Amino acid sequence: MRYQAIPAKLFEANRARLKQQMLPNALAVVNANDVLPTNADGSLAHQPASDLFYLSGVEQEESILLVYPDADEPKHREILFLREPTELMETWEGHKLTKAEATQLSGVQTIMWLGDFPKMFHRLMCEADQVYLNANEHKRAVVEVETREARFVADCQRRYPLHAYHRLARLMHRLRVVKSAEEIALIRQASALTGAGFRRVLKMLKPGVNEMEVEAEFAHEFIRRGGSFAYLPIIASGLNACALHYIQNSAPCKTGQMLLLDVAAKYANYNSDLTRTIPVNGRFTRRQKQVYQAVLRVFRAMSRALVPGKRTKEWQREAEQMIEKELVDLKLLSLAEIRRQNPDSPAFRRYFMHGVGHPIGLDVHDVGLTTEPMQAGWVMTCEPAIYIREEGFAVRLENTILIGENGVNTDLMDDIPIEVDELEELMGRR
Repeated sequence: MRYQAIPAKLFEANRARLKQQMLPNALAVVNANDVLPTNADGSLAHQPASDLFYLSGVEQEESILLVYPDADEPKHREILFLREPTELMETWEGHKLTKAEATQLSGVQTIMWLGDFPKMFHRLMCEADQVYLNANEHKRAVVEVETREARFVADCQRRYPLHAYHRLARLMHRLRVVKSAEEIALIRQASALTGAGFRRVLKMLKPGVNEMEVEAEFAHEFIRRGGSFAYLPIIASGLNACALHYIQNSAPCKTGQMLLLDVAAKYANYNSDLTRTIPVNGRFTRRQKQVYQAVLRVFRAMSRALVPGKRTKEWQREAEQMIEKELVDLKLLSLAEIRRQNPDSPAFRRYFMHGVGHPIGLDVHDVGLTTEPMQAGWVMTCEPAIYIREEGFAVRLENTILIGENGVNTDLMDDIPIEVDELEELMGRR
């Protein structure tokens, strides 16, 4: 691994919290993700399964975790199954976890090889009354290829049709959305890498630089510090910034343009999320500054508006109302347009058409029961924006925010420059 080892106590505590949520005499199963193919004999880099990592710290392919708090045999209450290392495997693929290494990493005391799984799983299924199986239940997920978990669910229910089955995702969403102190520290580390990358870009950006060169500067900073991109970077100059998920990153940056940077780092599988919008030549025009300050006012207000007990849809509505007022002040909307608008298609959506934020953690758009009120310990992004296609630019600003008690939040990116004067001063030092 490229990051400093995480103490096993984090994963032990996560499993303990899961056990408290499980029904009596229940067995939970969590699988690793598939290694996905590309073309010919190629494959993508393995993406660790977030739930498996949360509960065990294990990133290795084909791994399976069983959690059975009421198992008759104490050694069977937690079992981690791994690929058995062989000389041939290590020649072609590199080092695989030994049993001792897996215990040190995860805190799970009983480690078995995958070859032992069918017999042991059958034994435990004969004991258990309830079974928790997992699925990707994110509301925005588009699952076109059957996953390893989905294949396991189908096979398990075919073989053992008379058990009472339950959705593990509901428990995991409730657990994962509230971050522990150890998790917050890892997100802080990812945020620090993001800030280092952004400062590096401030020093090099000038007219004529290509968007891909900017991406390379972030990559240099993230990788050399043990991190990686949290998501495909969006480096969008001029009108490109009005495409929400622009990822071509191939256009030259021109004087007078704004450059939108939605780029952030991942560290130890924990993600951060940042957006900044900066002038390519280092100086905001009067109009650019007007729009920027409008978005910044919304960002400041909505960062404070993340409070325990509020629902995310209420927070979204507050942001939309504030943006609507800013659009009127910027003369992008008139009061007459607002009065005659279709409530199902409000006028502000021409300029702001997405959510103002989302949970973040082991996934960038992290899981969580977002129909329920926010709680202290949630980590959210805050990302208001105004997109003005007719003027050829957009402004989006985003930080990663920890919701605290009594309305006292912590901006995990508060040291990353965001004010107009600070940005112009830093870019002027180039």
